[in-house]
Amino acid sequence: MPNFCAAPNCTRKSTQSDLAFFRFPRDPARCQKWVENCRRADLEDKTPDQLNKHYRLCAKHFETSMICRTSPYRTVLRDNAIPTIFDLTSHLNNPHSRHRKRIKELSEDEIRTLKQKKIDETSEQEQKHKEINNSNAQNPSAEEGGEEQDEDILPLTLEEKENKEYLKSLFEILILMGKQNIPLDGHETDGLPEGLFTPDNFQALLECRINSGEEVLRKRFETTAVNTLFCSKTQQKQMLEICESCIREETLREVRDSHFFSIITDDVVDIAGEEHLPVLVRFVDESHNLREEFVGFLPYEADAEILAVKFHTTITEKWGLNMEYCRGQAYIVSSGFSSKMKVVASRLLEKYPQAVYTLCSSCALNMWLAKSVPVVGVSVALGTIEEVCSFFHRSPQLLLELDNVISVLFQNNEEKGKELKEICHSQWTGRHDAFEILVDLLQALVLCLDGINSDTNIRWNNYIAGRAFVLCSAVTDFDFVVTIVVLKNVLSFTRAFGKNLQGQTSDVFFAASSLTAVLHSLNEVMENIEVYHEFWFEEATNLATKLDIQMKLPGKFRRAQQGNLESQLTSESYYKETLSVPTVEHIIQELKDIFSEQHLKALKCLSLVPSVMGQLKFNTSEEHHADMYRSDLPNPDTLSAELHCWRIKWKHRGKDIELPSTIYEALHLPDIKFFPNVYALLKVLCILPVMKVENERYENGRKRLKAYLRNTLTDQRTGQGILLWMMPSVVAEAKGEQKCSYSVVLCHATQT
Repeated sequence: MPNFCAAPNCTRKSTQSDLAFFRFPRDPARCQKWVENCRRADLEDKTPDQLNKHYRLCAKHFETSMICRTSPYRTVLRDNAIPTIFDLTSHLNNPHSRHRKRIKELSEDEIRTLKQKKIDETSEQEQKHKEINNSNAQNPSAEEGGEEQDEDILPLTLEEKENKEYLKSLFEILILMGKQNIPLDGHETDGLPEGLFTPDNFQALLECRINSGEEVLRKRFETTAVNTLFCSKTQQKQMLEICESCIREETLREVRDSHFFSIITDDVVDIAGEEHLPVLVRFVDESHNLREEFVGFLPYEADAEILAVKFHTTITEKWGLNMEYCRGQAYIVSSGFSSKMKVVASRLLEKYPQAVYTLCSSCALNMWLAKSVPVVGVSVALGTIEEVCSFFHRSPQLLLELDNVISVLFQNNEEKGKELKEICHSQWTGRHDAFEILVDLLQALVLCLDGINSDTNIRWNNYIAGRAFVLCSAVTDFDFVVTIVVLKNVLSFTRAFGKNLQGQTSDVFFAASSLTAVLHSLNEVMENIEVYHEFWFEEATNLATKLDIQMKLPGKFRRAQQGNLESQLTSESYYKETLSVPTVEHIIQELKDIFSEQHLKALKCLSLVPSVMGQLKFNTSEEHHADMYRSDLPNPDTLSAELHCWRIKWKHRGKDIELPSTIYEALHLPDIKFFPNVYALLKVLCILPVMKVENERYENGRKRLKAYLRNTLTDQRTGQGILLWMMPSVVAEAKGEQKCSYSVVLCHATQT
């Protein structure tokens, strides 16, 4: 949506001009000066917040000394900038024209006051210029820094200029390494001849630039002691910290400007030998795009209550976000961590009831539920599944070997075999139907792993053969077989529901209505668990027999029962009590917790999206569900009338106009500004973690994080500067181009 200049007789807008546009300041005193200079009577009764949100002035109305370019991509005003350049007379040439931006007529007293004020300001400026000229006369070196003087006020000495250029070169190398995901440390040199590799990638790039003729670095290198590192680890660490601070602050500034946000954590990772939680934040930026950005790592605490306190403190005090504006929270964690993160969610909900606890759109509901089941056998099975998938993705040869086995097993059903092969080449462990796939693939996996382990042609090295033997033993354990069969059957009741939650906006809306039916089915299973478990156990037994797997209880349980001669516990009853019952009970309770009344109300508000309205024949009741967000609306008293106009607009649209099918499309409508309450509601709904990021280009934060963790060895990950490797996701939309913040960081870093 373009920005229009609020100045009288100015018709510039952002889509037709390369000029920067600036919001009215929130500071009441400075905002009042802007309004006075604009001479628009209709702006005088508006609050600074309203002016900041809805009105802009273009750069043509400011003196050039009031404008700073912090980078080629970003233009900002000085803190004391006041607009002084206005055309207040051109409308007089056409007295019959109607102007939306009417100019306020001043009385004679007001004109005299303004003139006197201008004279006073001019005299003050002249006095300042005299003082600067006197100081320049006493310090001749100041004249050499003429260009920097405008930026830094105080002139730079020759030595300071050289240091700034030197630091700029160092930061350029550091940023390049972050952009390309290159670790600062180089090869491990233990056991290698000295000098074969440069042990430090940063040092190697420095030497490369020096040899390429960079005079600033060469001069510094020649004056450095021979036995001293050109850029020590301590200096590198300090530079990383500066970059991280700049990048995080840039992202958090955008979050604060957007007001509303959601918090998401990903799976626990190992950083510098300690467990950390990656934290991401969701928000809608100035260009109305939903963004999901990585902001940092939080040290993981074993005690859930301590973790909850530290989590809240980091977000509010260290990162400076106001949790009153938090509208959603989601946690993607592996087995064992789920219960602790649930405590964190509960504590935040107690303080901030509108921070709705939801599922995350990047995680399939069935996998999320399986990871949260508090049964050891389930955790072990999930770990085994991930290891098997990772094993075959180690090389194309291993996947080809699996393809060959699938072709043999499914030669009578080639279509099914082709489908399974395609699935095996993807990250299938994150799918809604992962357990159905695993049951279908189990025989092929067992035969392939067994074949790799016992290959007489020695096509595989010892490590591959050894891993195949270990994994084959794991997947041919009867406990594993029973676990995946039970999970397959229990989660079949939630599969369609979960798939819809990751579908289109209309799918998500109607999924909210189907939750009752899902819970009803699961409760029926729980009431008749003996009958259902009998069928599940029979399926597991048949599968085990097909694979020649011995049916037995877990060794730990058998050893505990050796002294109990009266025990009549059978395998079927054992797995019913230790697996089926707790799994079904947990999934029912987890669905009730994650899809709370507030969460479902929020999803019902998706009927604001025009395509959903159309499917409901425009007979919707958003106002009732939107009550929970009433305090977030700019004009809550007019909500009812505005919603009526919104429905009428789409109900009586032209035949050639298609209904927007996503929140993203609705937010980018040219006339959305005429529906401020609808816009506010859509913006809040958009940031709920359960909603899909429609434009993948704005989900780069998570992708860069995964790439960094995947491509960086655990011992090469450090606690400082990791945001530098995430920096390509800090983007801004301007004039239709994607621009990253490298130059912004470089500018701030060298000034720091």
